[in-house]
Amino acid sequence: MKPRVKICCISSLGEAALAVNYGASALGLVSVMPSGPGVISDDSAREIVAHTPPAVASFLLTSRQTSVGIIEHQGFVRANTLQIVDALTHGTYQDLRDALPGIALVQVVHVQDESSIDEALKIAPDVDAILLDSGNQRLAVKELGGTGRTHDWTISRKVVGQVNKPVFLAGGLKPENVREAIECVQPFGLDICSGVRTNGKLDERKLAAFFEQVNKT
Repeated sequence: MKPRVKICCISSLGEAALAVNYGASALGLVSVMPSGPGVISDDSAREIVAHTPPAVASFLLTSRQTSVGIIEHQGFVRANTLQIVDALTHGTYQDLRDALPGIALVQVVHVQDESSIDEALKIAPDVDAILLDSGNQRLAVKELGGTGRTHDWTISRKVVGQVNKPVFLAGGLKPENVREAIECVQPFGLDICSGVRTNGKLDERKLAAFFEQVNKT
């Protein structure tokens, strides 16, 4: 099955339209982060969500770690999917479900080593999907995405094989390696930011090359 594609770090209505035109199933909107590219204001994210076609998922990337804060964040931006890039410290996934019926929950797991498999298995029953990325929550300034680095895809493949929820693969994907990533990991979806950008801007040539590789049978 051809994986779905989420184009992340969308910064404008123009970028959103370009991504959708090439076949993106989802758009990623990055809110305030400790580090990394693509951050836009919540006002801009809300505007992009309002103009996103119904068939395309809008992912709000939130670094908030409390259920109350995340609920408030979604309530303003109105995205139909929450991408939680850090661990919940206060509140539960059930709190999010109760307050936000119909909103999909995607938890990011930053793949460091084999312990990431256990982390994904523990979280999976409470969320709608897992997203495997290459950040590092253990640093003094956390990396919560947008690193442009790949991680050990053999670990990601084990997560896909053991978790009974859709799994997105992120981290260092680009036109030159996405075919290998698909064949190795066999993910439900792909998530890409820097790999289709030049000087921070969505690059139509790279976008076309990426989708050409993804769409190969």
